[in-house]
Amino acid sequence: MSDPSRSRPLWTVLVAVPVLFVALAALQVRIDAQARAMGDEREELLLRSPATLKQISLGYDSLLADLYWTRAIQYYGERMGTEHARFDLLWPLLDITTTLDPRLIVAYRFGAVFLSEPRLGAGRPDLAVELVHRGIAENPLEWRLYADLGFLYYWWLQDYPNAATAYLEGSKIPGAPPLLKIMAARVAEKGGAFETSRMIWLEIYQSSKDPRVRNRALEILAGLRAEEDESHLDEIAETYKQRFGRYPATTAELRDSGLLEGIPVDPVGYPYVFGPDGKSRLDPNSSVVIPAPVKTRRSISK
Repeated sequence: MSDPSRSRPLWTVLVAVPVLFVALAALQVRIDAQARAMGDEREELLLRSPATLKQISLGYDSLLADLYWTRAIQYYGERMGTEHARFDLLWPLLDITTTLDPRLIVAYRFGAVFLSEPRLGAGRPDLAVELVHRGIAENPLEWRLYADLGFLYYWWLQDYPNAATAYLEGSKIPGAPPLLKIMAARVAEKGGAFETSRMIWLEIYQSSKDPRVRNRALEILAGLRAEEDESHLDEIAETYKQRFGRYPATTAELRDSGLLEGIPVDPVGYPYVFGPDGKSRLDPNSSVVIPAPVKTRRSISK
């Protein structure tokens, strides 16, 4: 015959779990209703207590974290690419998710992308760095997080010493690819060189399975190639001016003068053009987007 005193904890759990999910469902409905009523301007007032949610999860932290990670993805997806979109709830959602499940690696990695992107996300690389640092503290043997941290420091903050340190520390972890040590050396040596940037984005494209991340990497790679082309054309234009006393009006003039072989085109096939200042630029009809200059990218985190 069973002892009622020993079965009580089981019955408590069996009763508590459905109650928990009913409460969560009610909470989510209330959150959605409040968000719609209050609008974007006051979204930041909602969902600010990950510690409280952890206390009421009754040990189902990972399950609850999955729920909030799904909500973070939905929240981001609804706003991604929308002009002047605000992402005020993104950090709280990621904060809750990673507090509930500190080992949910995907939340750190993709959460950092969502936070850092200026055109497709929140434009807060500072918060992305904070999130990844948290992930590394909880998962010190996950080399991919070090690679993500190195990228954030390198691309968005232009903090090359910290970027090199992150890549180097990641390279020491068992199973880390040799590329991390190469990246540490190249970033420390060359900082923002085109070749270094291209290597990083190519690695992102090859290693990611998310189509949005891969498309973004291809976009950046195309922009980097165009930026490098323009830099080279500007150098040739200066030589042209020294010979002929004026800047070239077209790339055809550079070709006809013998300074250039053929007519260079951008990654989507449009010839480059020259402005009155003698600087090369993309054809207005080109879909290529050159990455923001260092000064602009730095200003994002302010």
